[in-house]
Amino acid sequence: MRLVFWLFFVFNCSAFAQDHIEKLGVFNIYHDSDYSTHNPSAVAMQMGFMTALNEVGNTVNGYQINFLEKDNRGNSNRSFLTMKRFLNDPKGLAILGGLHSPPYIKYRDFINENGLLLLVPWAAGGPITRYPNVKNWVFRLSLDDTKAGMKMVEYATQTLKCNSVDLLLENTPWGISNHKTMTNALGSAIPNNVYWFNWNVKLSQASILLKEIEQSKSDCVLFVGNAVEGKYFVKAMANLPKEKQKPIVSHWGITGGDFFNSVSGELNNGLPLYFLQSCFDLNRPDLDLHTQQVLDIAAKLFPDEFKQKKHLLAPAGFVHGYDIGKILIAAMNNVDLVAQVNTVRDRVRKKLEELDKPITGLMKVYQRPYSIWSEDNPDAHEALGAEDICMAQFNNTGQIHIITPQREI
Repeated sequence: MRLVFWLFFVFNCSAFAQDHIEKLGVFNIYHDSDYSTHNPSAVAMQMGFMTALNEVGNTVNGYQINFLEKDNRGNSNRSFLTMKRFLNDPKGLAILGGLHSPPYIKYRDFINENGLLLLVPWAAGGPITRYPNVKNWVFRLSLDDTKAGMKMVEYATQTLKCNSVDLLLENTPWGISNHKTMTNALGSAIPNNVYWFNWNVKLSQASILLKEIEQSKSDCVLFVGNAVEGKYFVKAMANLPKEKQKPIVSHWGITGGDFFNSVSGELNNGLPLYFLQSCFDLNRPDLDLHTQQVLDIAAKLFPDEFKQKKHLLAPAGFVHGYDIGKILIAAMNNVDLVAQVNTVRDRVRKKLEELDKPITGLMKVYQRPYSIWSEDNPDAHEALGAEDICMAQFNNTGQIHIITPQREI
């Protein structure tokens, strides 16, 4: 009888201890992303981040990390709802952002005033990381529109020799941010016209705008929009007479969805399209050992998506998701995580600004990815710079290739 009692006591104590450990030893990472209309970008970021976590057994500094998908469907209000739920989660450590910039621009004050740790591996809107306070809670490893817009202008005017341009921009805070950057980069020397469109534009509406652009004197079109709308503008451009078609220099939003399959006929028929990417090519033949090892891990975790690496959709999302995951892990490994979660978030935020040991990512080795924000240091929370932005093209099977002086496709 005593033995039975003792076994019962030990079993229940063990169960209590395990339950206690689980309650204290878990952090949640929320992924606020568009898993509906731009699923490839959301999945790519998730795969990159989870590959980084897998390298450390999904456990950092003694804490298990749970990854929670939160589909915002491209709706800023749904993102805001996720933010509020996150702040009420006693295990919520950080939010991994998604493709769309508008929610993080619109709710930037809320994010920072409430101490919401936001890591951004895609959304490129310039204002996102530039909250005017030394206590800044948003960290980006992605393209930055204060530089991306200049890259588009540079490519259009210097490489394509466009003497005048049309700006075709989505009517959102992201489009407005790019309008400011690109008009500043163009200056008064390059004539330009500006055309705005709303989300969910259809072919008929796109064709009306393209008719206006056809009649303008521009040499090329600078486009800022996502895959859903981008496919209709490409189709509308392809429907113009061949001699009236103009090169499109696009932001990278078109690579966040299943864009190529919708317009492969138009592109393979010669319509010129160039778009931004970060300067890392998963398809290059000389991948280093570390990159190959990362891809081998990813292929085991996500066999369907990595069946053919060369056709991985939204590859930049995977690369950025992995790299920002590595940086977060480095920060967490260097702080005391035993505290109330809001205190832990602040410790991690501070450590992200203080990392001084090399962190090996896919894009590069990060020596000090972030520093303390100030007006004199506006890029403090940007892990990538202008030197990391390239132009790219699709080949005839949909692979994304970085364009370099040595290698055009």
